[in-house]
Amino acid sequence: MKSTVIFDQFAKGHSKALIKTNNCVIYTRVSSKEQEQGYSLETQRKACEEYAKKSGHNVMGSFGGTYESAKTDERKEFNKMLSFVKKCREKITYIIVYSVDRFSRSGANAIYIKDQLRHQGIYLVAVTQPGDASTSSGDFQQNIQIIFSQYDNQLRREKCMAGVKEALERGEWCHKAPYGYDEIKVNGKRQIVINEKGRLLQKAFYWKLKENITHTEISERLKDHGLVLDEKRLSGYFRNPFYCGLMAHNALGGRLIEGNHEIMVPKEVFLKVNDLLTANTQGYNCHEENEPVPLKRFVKCGHCNTLMRGYLVKGKNIPYYKCNTKGCCNNKSAKDLHLVFESGLVYLTLQKATGLLSLVKKQIIASYNNSNKEKESHREVIKRQVLEVQKKIDRLEERLILEEITLDLYHKYLPKYKLEIIDLERALLKTTKRVSNLEDGVNKVMELCSNLPKMWDLLPYKDKQIFQNLIFPEGFSYNKKTGESRTKKINSVFLYIAQLMRDVAKIKMGESKLIFDIPHLVVPVGIEPTTHGFSVRCSTD
Repeated sequence: MKSTVIFDQFAKGHSKALIKTNNCVIYTRVSSKEQEQGYSLETQRKACEEYAKKSGHNVMGSFGGTYESAKTDERKEFNKMLSFVKKCREKITYIIVYSVDRFSRSGANAIYIKDQLRHQGIYLVAVTQPGDASTSSGDFQQNIQIIFSQYDNQLRREKCMAGVKEALERGEWCHKAPYGYDEIKVNGKRQIVINEKGRLLQKAFYWKLKENITHTEISERLKDHGLVLDEKRLSGYFRNPFYCGLMAHNALGGRLIEGNHEIMVPKEVFLKVNDLLTANTQGYNCHEENEPVPLKRFVKCGHCNTLMRGYLVKGKNIPYYKCNTKGCCNNKSAKDLHLVFESGLVYLTLQKATGLLSLVKKQIIASYNNSNKEKESHREVIKRQVLEVQKKIDRLEERLILEEITLDLYHKYLPKYKLEIIDLERALLKTTKRVSNLEDGVNKVMELCSNLPKMWDLLPYKDKQIFQNLIFPEGFSYNKKTGESRTKKINSVFLYIAQLMRDVAKIKMGESKLIFDIPHLVVPVGIEPTTHGFSVRCSTD
């Protein structure tokens, strides 16, 4: 039997015949409103419709008709058009555009999309660049046109970025002014100045600096002043160096340039606010309805080390603290747990009746003065470094005037020196400044330390939260099985004063000798914060 028809089922290379219709869609676009003057959307649409009519195509839909950049293919109208031609019940064979660069300027990715469409029997047709895309030569011609469109796009970008960089080097911001600023013309020259919204945002910087309140509270205050601003946007504004006079831009290659615009806040304020944001990366919102349980999410379970929640017992209306871990069964009435917490505060409280406060005060002042000697020395070193860098800048300007160096070298080294000064000023801000009236400050601290339990009891909920986190930065744990409460860390200032009080008492009894020249604030041996725990008995072991 010579016939092989029966074996055709085993043959390879079968190709599915693609259905070809006269159905088409039209896609038009411009990158920006300004470009419409030369590449009108209306002009594109009319040309595409006339071509479809002459070719006998049925227009099944029009897409685009808006401003979409073609440097990437993440465009709403573009993707909407692709989805339509792939899923339409009526087979679409052609996508008609004014020119290939109206379809895409993304180069290889555009070629890939076009090839995927071609495998489905969908072809790209450019009105001003005729060719048969269904043939290999026509497809090759379109690929070349797409590559040239990408190349043209890159050349335009390079020229534009060169101009942007040059303007930034002069301190001129080329883009839209950030939130809180207006652009005005003064003697024909563009200036960026703070508007009314900016004045309120300026207040927000200082609220954050002086009170370290939450973004929710800042947003509420701004609303009271007539400015509705989403709290989620505040972090972005607080971290934008533009508000302290510096410009950050991709064209600068990681450098910062001093801008000519009006400064909203000094650099010192900007840095301090950002230090607060870094320190407060984790936190929680407090609500006034939690007034009966201020230790909520502060006290930890002594069994599983998870944070305990606060709640009211239904019917009895009694506040309680409870561990959320299933089967842990660690709970305690708020009244009893507050007494435990206050007993820990008693341990750190100065006793006025002992008559030893004057000696303790002298010791604190002596310790503070000695501990700041090294910091003062460090501050002086940084100040000298700032002066040295400033001399380099002055010398650089002098050499430019005397034509010893070129303008290119001047612009190369000046930003480096300015960045050095910014880094040194940041380090200077982190060094502790001396208290102007040390004795008055010590008196206030001692007054605070003499009333710790009473003060905590009288404070409102939010202030209680601040107070207890100040004294015990890592909270404390409660263990129902043993009845003990422990803490891993106590604020070193309060712990130091408490131990100092006990040492002074021993001096009075002749049990120890105290010298008023302790080199720096060191937690005395035996009262290590990482091992210290307090219970109802306030043990010190």
